Amino acid sequence: MTDTPEPANQAPLLLMHGIHKHFGGVRALRGVDLELRPGEVLALVGENGAGKSTLMEILCGNLRADGGRIEYQGREVHFAGAREAAFAGVSIVHQELSLVPFLTVAENIFCAREPIYPVIGFVNRRRLYREAAEILKRFDLDVAPNALVTGLPVAVQQMIEIAKALSLDCRVLVLDEPTSALTERETTFLFDIIRRLRERGVAVIYISHKLDEVFRIADRVMVLRDGELVGTRERARLTPDEVVRMMVGRELGSGYPARDSEKREPVLRVEGLTREPRFRDVTFELQAGEILALAGLVGAGRTEVARAIFGIDRPDHGTVQVNGRPVSIRDPGHAIELGIGYVPEDRKEQGLFLGLTVRQNIGAASLGANSTLGFMSPWREQRMADEYVERLSIRTPSAQAVTSTLSGGNQQKVMLAKWLAIRPRILLVDEPTRGVDVGAKAEVHSILRELARAGVAVLMISSELPEVLGASDRILVMHEGEVTGELSAEEATEERVMFLAAGRRQKSA
Repeated sequence: MTDTPEPANQAPLLLMHGIHKHFGGVRALRGVDLELRPGEVLALVGENGAGKSTLMEILCGNLRADGGRIEYQGREVHFAGAREAAFAGVSIVHQELSLVPFLTVAENIFCAREPIYPVIGFVNRRRLYREAAEILKRFDLDVAPNALVTGLPVAVQQMIEIAKALSLDCRVLVLDEPTSALTERETTFLFDIIRRLRERGVAVIYISHKLDEVFRIADRVMVLRDGELVGTRERARLTPDEVVRMMVGRELGSGYPARDSEKREPVLRVEGLTREPRFRDVTFELQAGEILALAGLVGAGRTEVARAIFGIDRPDHGTVQVNGRPVSIRDPGHAIELGIGYVPEDRKEQGLFLGLTVRQNIGAASLGANSTLGFMSPWREQRMADEYVERLSIRTPSAQAVTSTLSGGNQQKVMLAKWLAIRPRILLVDEPTRGVDVGAKAEVHSILRELARAGVAVLMISSELPEVLGASDRILVMHEGEVTGELSAEEATEERVMFLAAGRRQKSA
């Protein structure tokens, strides 16, 4: 227990009144109100494109609102940017971390405000590392202040970002999808820190698509839809289904299509595949018309197996058969010729050309099909893009829109379209719904199931247990580079999957 007063009994720390924002003819926000109390966790939820990020960018001064006002600590404020907001006590930690990799932990925490010797103006490194160590100790972070950030685990980098914000006497902390790359254990550690901040009176705005996390950590839930405030309610008086209805304006059911795919002949067989030290002796079979989930904890080697199958990395030994014939896949181009597509985990760094149009991205893996005598046919490329924009319900003004302007869920569907356009017989998908909202997740799951019904063999890598259990026909579990067991959809439970993911091997039948 704590002596901290309940948030509901305190005057608001932050108020945003009637916030409006347009981008050209597109309405991003219309009359949105936000109230934040000291020592509370306010979950901000909504589909991709609902206006969450725009609202937070306006709060931090990175965007100027077209209308409305902001009151902070009882006074109207107009921050000139994130730096001014941070020095006033309002900090945001983005999903894409902003640390400088080749600076030390201490240099990142005190970036642009390092303690200096008064006369000569040099950085006082002894004081820098001492003060950084004190901040790290507050968070129980076992990392040296003089360690370079590059190479540190993502979870540690996330905590360093939060430590950096709190070193400025932060009163309002905005966390944007903070657990997208964290394990369950790391998420629990983060939640413990949030609870400690709450006890100190720090108010947290928590943006997440993961409703289980929202219901674990939030005091109140604020829902945006299409740039408008649907409502803000006490978390204790809500259910996850009610939040989903508020977000999408309709019932979604379980979000997982029925398993009615007809299994056919094996199209991919992997035997004894090894690439030390990432994975070893991986053996499995993938049938046409099924979704096989590859489950396990972060670092289990799942992505590395997919990369080896697709020809990005060369295995040390082992065999791969496609349609019953042994193949030695030289590179991704060779994999595409064999009918294999690969949707990578990181759409921004590996999956899309964000500065190019939707049309160009969808056609990027099908250049040969859209060319004649080595010359691109814009007409063919446009026809292909229009087909997949309609088929996957990609929300975009047109196929000529720059991909970076789309919401995360629609970018994910563009990346799927890019690989569906090659008409694969085998599709490897790595974290297909990471960073997308519940509505887009349901659409992605439907797309994968439709592919399976059409006879495509789908290998799905996912770190979300509900997705593993709900979207797959079979589950293969890995631990530290080795396969520890296989489960059918009917016999799989969260406990059984985690038992195998923790390294306990399945008993032989």
